[in-house]
Amino acid sequence: MVHSRKLKSINFLRNIRDVLFTHIKPGDHLAVALSGGVDSVVLLHILVTLSREIPLTLSAVHVNHGISSNANLWSKFCCHLCHAYGVSIYIAYLKIKKEKGESLEARAREERYRVFNQIQANYVVLAQHLDDQAETLLLQLFRGAGIKGLCGMPLVRKQPSIAAPQILRPLLEISRDEIEAYGRLNKLNWINDESNDSIIFNRNFLRHDILPILKKRYPNYPKTLLRTSRHFSEASLLLDELAIIDNEHCVVSGKIQINHLRLLSFARAKNLLRYNLLQQGITPPSTVKLETILHQILSAGPDSQPYISFGNTEIRCYKGSIYILPSTTSLQSSAHYVWNGEAHLVLSHFNGAIRFAEVKNQGISQKKISTELITIRSRRGGELFMPACNRPRRSLKNLLREASIPPWQRNTIPLMFYGEKLIWVPSIGVDCEFQVKSDELGILPIWDSM
Repeated sequence: MVHSRKLKSINFLRNIRDVLFTHIKPGDHLAVALSGGVDSVVLLHILVTLSREIPLTLSAVHVNHGISSNANLWSKFCCHLCHAYGVSIYIAYLKIKKEKGESLEARAREERYRVFNQIQANYVVLAQHLDDQAETLLLQLFRGAGIKGLCGMPLVRKQPSIAAPQILRPLLEISRDEIEAYGRLNKLNWINDESNDSIIFNRNFLRHDILPILKKRYPNYPKTLLRTSRHFSEASLLLDELAIIDNEHCVVSGKIQINHLRLLSFARAKNLLRYNLLQQGITPPSTVKLETILHQILSAGPDSQPYISFGNTEIRCYKGSIYILPSTTSLQSSAHYVWNGEAHLVLSHFNGAIRFAEVKNQGISQKKISTELITIRSRRGGELFMPACNRPRRSLKNLLREASIPPWQRNTIPLMFYGEKLIWVPSIGVDCEFQVKSDELGILPIWDSM
């Protein structure tokens, strides 16, 4: 019997080793998300053991949510455990405040991942396992999630930010029973979070009241649901491939064209819109909200300009193109900047910066801007501008409209003034009066929006 348990422990380590060799490179830094529970304690023990034969840097991160009265005791336990292993640990102390109608579980998870995203490592390693995967799939199913939501947790997940570490889950095919058996065999100590026993939380309700009954009839349900999540993952990849094909036909200059979108079936158009939101790191709204957005876009007339807002995102339409934008705050009309000849001027109120390049035969004549103060501010109305010397001075409002600059951007672009004279407008150019002459070295402003 003892020999059998040791053999299982060896196979357990071999499975984790195979995952690590597949995904990590020699010298990678792995930060273990250590809660102090049996799963993460076993994971830390395994990685400490394997680090003796795999060249990697190992540390731990513990998130003290401040919810339980025992939270500080758990933090101390994790510190002592890491000290015994000679592993450095970072403790993040949080005060979770949930909004009305918000799930405490969801809020804590959001804050936990915010901490993980700031860790300086190649991977944050989580101890989620086969039973967690099954619970996640069922919870998503009961929430009415779509195919992407039913894919379950991936073994490796890249974060939206390039600087953030990837998430690695090497225990996803190992059951809770196997993890606990490994902990007992190796005489490990761990803590018990009393909240795990409360069936107020949906996951605990499933774990304690539903899944034991399910297991009596379907003892292998975790592996079966893992297989199901893989089917969904495959279907999700196919939908992404379809969206990429549709993108080639529907996207021009980075914008979905409404007339092309109308040629698709409604389901296919919805798939394309969802894909483009995800590509920009935006969590799509609910299915009902997404369908409402799509109906508004498809039913819009040629001159209408639908505006839809959700979360921190807004969707606008202009001249047949769909703009997916971060929600903007109104620009302070008093915001202005003085240019003192810097090569690079950051304009935080405009969410961008201007680079000033010296270019022959282009830009602003240095001789013509030597006496007055040069300022940069937003449009106030009534400005006149003459970018072409063979045409009369015209209203900036009409020039912006002719340049196809969307209405919501016209009051948020930076304008350069020499005294009270408008001398430069992004996407339109330099006023005739201030343009360089032939063979003259000019200053060319280049606007970089964020």
